Amino acid sequence: MEIEHRSGFVTIVGRPNVGKSTLLNHLIGEKVSIISDKIQTTRTPIHGILSDEDSQIIFIDTPGIHKPKHRLGDYMVDVSVQTLNDVDIVLFMINALEGYGKGDQFILEKLNQINIPVFLLINKVDKIYPDDLFPLIEQYKDTCDFEEIIPISALNGNNVPKLLTMLKEHLQVGPKYFEADQITDKTERFMISELIREKVLIYTEEEVPHSINVVVENMTRNDQGKMQVQATIITERDSQKGILIGKKGSMLKAIGKSARRDIEQLLGENIFLELWIKVQKDWRNKHSLLTQYGYYTDDE
Repeated sequence: MEIEHRSGFVTIVGRPNVGKSTLLNHLIGEKVSIISDKIQTTRTPIHGILSDEDSQIIFIDTPGIHKPKHRLGDYMVDVSVQTLNDVDIVLFMINALEGYGKGDQFILEKLNQINIPVFLLINKVDKIYPDDLFPLIEQYKDTCDFEEIIPISALNGNNVPKLLTMLKEHLQVGPKYFEADQITDKTERFMISELIREKVLIYTEEEVPHSINVVVENMTRNDQGKMQVQATIITERDSQKGILIGKKGSMLKAIGKSARRDIEQLLGENIFLELWIKVQKDWRNKHSLLTQYGYYTDDE
């Protein structure tokens, strides 16, 4: 008897820093979405593809839904909300350590307007006392008609197999949208730019991490056959440029060294990485630059 193949699209939504990217990476088993302890790390929807013999689930890691402070923030919230209309199942993730917050109300209003299954994922349950879990469930259970309520640890994988089983039960019979060995629909250039941006997030503080963008300018092989990657880190102010360079270039060197290791792992070969820094004042509020950097299309 032939096994029915199930497939579908599943979006992961929630406030910033609740663990959406960590869950995606755990589900896929590889790093497809960058992670840091800074809020708003994810800026665009990241697709992670999980395939096995009887199913294919395309997970969508979305930017954290927050109160925007610039046009880039508007874009991030808009694309997160838009995914609710384009998927088969929604995973609404909350942080067990934080509990109910103002940002949840906006998300719940959107969730109550759609007619598809919504799972409530209570993340980081390994960080709270078991007795504190039930009051948290009580706090949320009547805010939306949740199909399932699942306590998990995205980092340790607690209850993630159960989540996968439940997702498969709710998915319809469908085709394979991607090749079985494909884990994301993002290009190598995008993944490389994100890995560089991740290192800036890790190494810098205050406003610097949020004000930068990374553009991969060139990927070419030199005469010795070694891959050369040239990328530009865009920032908004000259003072931020100075921080990114560091004393005698120490900060840029540390970012480059750390990024190169991850890029080599991604590409499966040794590379030469060259980084530049460019100041584009207030780029996060300029539609033309946001379009140039791929956040908007020309007709938006």
